[in-house]
Amino acid sequence: MDIQKRLQRRVDAAMGRIPCDTLFKNVSYLDVFSCVWRQGEVGIIDGSIVALESGLKSNRTIDLKGKKLVPGFIDAHVHIESSCLVPTHFESVVLTKGTTTAICDPHELANVSGVSGIEYFLKSAENMSMDLRVMLSSCVPATHMETNGAGILTVEDLIPLAKHPKSLGLAEMMNVPGVIHSDREVMDKLTRFSNLNIDGHCPLLNGRELSAYAATGISTCHESSRLDEAREKLIKGLKVWIREGSVAKDLKTLVPLLDMATSTSIGFCTDDRNPLDISQEGHLDYLIRIAIKNGIPPEIVFRSASFTVANHYGLDRGVCRKGAIAPGYSADLVVLDDEQQVAISEVWVQGKKVSELSPSFALSTQAKQSVRANVPEVNELKAPQGKVHIIIVEPGKIITQREIAKHDSRGVSYLTVLERYGHQSKPANGYVKGFGESLKGAIASSVGHDSHNLITVGSNLSDMQVALRTLIDHQGGFVVVQNGTVLADLALPLGGLMTEISPSEVEKKLIKLREASRAIGCVLPEPFLQLAFLSLPVIPTLKLTDKGLVDVEKFSIISVSAA
Repeated sequence: MDIQKRLQRRVDAAMGRIPCDTLFKNVSYLDVFSCVWRQGEVGIIDGSIVALESGLKSNRTIDLKGKKLVPGFIDAHVHIESSCLVPTHFESVVLTKGTTTAICDPHELANVSGVSGIEYFLKSAENMSMDLRVMLSSCVPATHMETNGAGILTVEDLIPLAKHPKSLGLAEMMNVPGVIHSDREVMDKLTRFSNLNIDGHCPLLNGRELSAYAATGISTCHESSRLDEAREKLIKGLKVWIREGSVAKDLKTLVPLLDMATSTSIGFCTDDRNPLDISQEGHLDYLIRIAIKNGIPPEIVFRSASFTVANHYGLDRGVCRKGAIAPGYSADLVVLDDEQQVAISEVWVQGKKVSELSPSFALSTQAKQSVRANVPEVNELKAPQGKVHIIIVEPGKIITQREIAKHDSRGVSYLTVLERYGHQSKPANGYVKGFGESLKGAIASSVGHDSHNLITVGSNLSDMQVALRTLIDHQGGFVVVQNGTVLADLALPLGGLMTEISPSEVEKKLIKLREASRAIGCVLPEPFLQLAFLSLPVIPTLKLTDKGLVDVEKFSIISVSAA
């Protein structure tokens, strides 16, 4: 249907000349523009809201009996690959939780397979019921201190993708030093995307450096973990996306900032959240629920979870507007039995009831057989001994601390990152503390942000070798090993990141993996994603990549030995 005909049908339905497709009666809907609940009726035709007045004709009338109606939730920043699911399976689990739109950055798969990885998400978005929007990955690889499968994605690689209707702009600019020191390639990307959205990524940045970063047109950050940090970013014009993933949990720290005044500049995102947490706790509905429990009025929270994000990314403009219950806006709607508990009764997307939709067609990525490493010898996993630099993990944080101590100090485990793209490099080895003082065995993952080399932690080098061998045989995934035996695993053969098996099967395997990790003495509630972030050299303070130990604050590789 062409735009003119669609608009004419909206006018005719609003004027009562033709029936609406669906009419909600006896509903209390949220007016996000003034943050108040209003009583009325909501008429929908061709997937769009056309009127809020009573007396409209309709082919389908639904009496909501006073239930609350809010706009569909919008995830401001998500890496779908971290769900371990292909995009359409991700859609199937989050739509029922009220997430009708997501702003994704496919830089995980882009690091593995380059432009084709981004194209995979753009093509998937074309065939999905939820509105999936794609930010084009700005930092592939994140730094020069790691090896990925794609090499460097230049601005010339990205510009053609910007023309796609599902593309929104440039994804999180993680190269903070490149911005504040005016790196030519970084500035070229910022210049060429200056008329589009540019997302940020600047943990703990403040003062002049933050001002310089924001002065380039970068307009968001989801990496705030401290209240004063987030407040300064708001003052300097950055939108703050409050994150609550499976590892990085910033919601309770930052939510005191959210009030009527700041709700135009604060939204919510999940970033990296696995399907087990989505199933057991929720998706954006979980973040909304916790924010309300922490005393923020529901009207403000629901506004931040919908219209604020839509407005920032320009989704509240054009023919198919998002983020509000008003004429001309898409009928992406969440029906609530209880707004305080975020008890979801029904979800509608583009005027269709989610429970009545047919599954979206799933595309298979070409990023298969991406794990091309050789199994290292046990003695190749040895790190320098004696007085060494040790990474300190904090539960619920992807920022690490550091200390210098003896390699065999209490609670210290071995840590190895193995390049997996066929260069046959020797493994990089170091030490980490925080996985458990009684850890006996090994945990390994092919999800190692952002270049996704193989990473393993353990108390026993032989178990770590078995774990790496299992990942290579499975073409990626998660594994727990003890005494040379695989206790639990999940194969992720699509780029070493995703699987095409059902979300319920993934959930079962993740439960077994968590149980196995606890059985070998791991104390972290989400060890696999926590492990994955230990190789991300853009998050302070100390990380390990396939090229060695990275001092993130100095932005350089240092010796593991501190002697």
